[in-house]
Amino acid sequence: MATGYDPFGFGGSAGTGGADLSKTTAGLAEPFSSVTALPLDNLLARIGDARVVLLGEASHGTAEFYLARQRITRALIEKKGFSFVAIEGDWPDAARVDHYVRHAEYPPSEWTAFSRFPTWMWRNEEVRGFVDWLHDYNSARPAHERVAFHGLDLYSLYSSIRAVLEYLEEVDPDLAIHARQRYECLAPFEGEPATYAKAALNPDYQTCEKPVLDMLNELLGRHRRYAEHDSDRFLDAIQNARLVADAEEYYRTMYYGSHSAWNLRDTHMFETLESLLKHYGDGSKAVVWAHNSHVGDSDATDMSRRGEFNIGRLCRARFGKQLYTIGFGTDHGTVAAASNWDAPMEIKRVRPSLEGSFERVCHETGIPGFLLPFQKAQGRVLEALSERFLERAIGVIYRPETERQSHYFRACLPEQFDEYIWLDETRAITPFATGVLPGVPDTYPFGL
Repeated sequence: MATGYDPFGFGGSAGTGGADLSKTTAGLAEPFSSVTALPLDNLLARIGDARVVLLGEASHGTAEFYLARQRITRALIEKKGFSFVAIEGDWPDAARVDHYVRHAEYPPSEWTAFSRFPTWMWRNEEVRGFVDWLHDYNSARPAHERVAFHGLDLYSLYSSIRAVLEYLEEVDPDLAIHARQRYECLAPFEGEPATYAKAALNPDYQTCEKPVLDMLNELLGRHRRYAEHDSDRFLDAIQNARLVADAEEYYRTMYYGSHSAWNLRDTHMFETLESLLKHYGDGSKAVVWAHNSHVGDSDATDMSRRGEFNIGRLCRARFGKQLYTIGFGTDHGTVAAASNWDAPMEIKRVRPSLEGSFERVCHETGIPGFLLPFQKAQGRVLEALSERFLERAIGVIYRPETERQSHYFRACLPEQFDEYIWLDETRAITPFATGVLPGVPDTYPFGL
């Protein structure tokens, strides 16, 4: 617990005489001077033969988190043969990136990737740098060896409907007619999908659950007929149909309680990850980019008391020692975030960490950046680090005026993550400005 009680003799909680604990943390740390100087060799050795590596972030708008994940991911691809990157982003948007990085021969789309709120989360210069690197890396490799890029999230309900219809109109026009009829049920809610939940509360309302599940099952039943022609395109169609079914349930249950919606969303992301590993074969390996709150084991946080679980918990149960999870943290700097959902992006000042937080412990080491491999901690040191400290989480919304209530929860860091990357001062990501990408090819995913 992050209180003044100190059973291990390390000087109490952070900020209330916790200098000894910060000193102990510094003794375990592997310092680095900048993101470009991350000590990757030691990190890769600890990752070992893991099949799934989860890379977190303490906010959705911090440049160093994206840059560090990029460096780690490049090393995993180049030195350990990882097969694909999966992000906390929508499947159809990530598919545009995937087409580009794998040099797929698909026609240009009329829409740009990640163009809905929060656009800055993936449409930024830091992500663009990785996408361009992956495009170049894949260019010298045969198609079956190219590293893929996929989205795990389920917010793209109507984009996924359109993707299923476009696929069927090409491969099976008769089934496309039936699909359009089945999905018509959801058409009235396209402007605001959350209103579907309100309509579904009426016991006399016939929900869209049956028609969207029927559509998914019919596509699955035609697996052999479709997949033998183009397994990647069939995977895309199936995943979009599955997303429609899961998103329908997600929006339908929104009014039943936040934990139900959260669990449905993370279950969908985990099952998408499992489907991708199956698609790419027994030897495939995945690296996932998502928020700390998704990748860190929820059983080690306040989430478990609320009945919530996440990708990290599901992956730990499924993959065991074949999983390696890395969390991130910062003390102060700037971040790209909004004040409310659908509000404009702002560059906000991140307040210094609170007393009683693990961030304060790390800040008081005096080291600007370090890796903290929890497996190196033993005995009384591990016990001290395993207190339930406060931990900060900033999503696409940041409200510093209510920071304690809005952005902190309690967690046991060594149980939440295998490793922790600390960056004391960080800066906001660089979102694309209008007209920043002149002259890119039509297939470029971030065209304007």
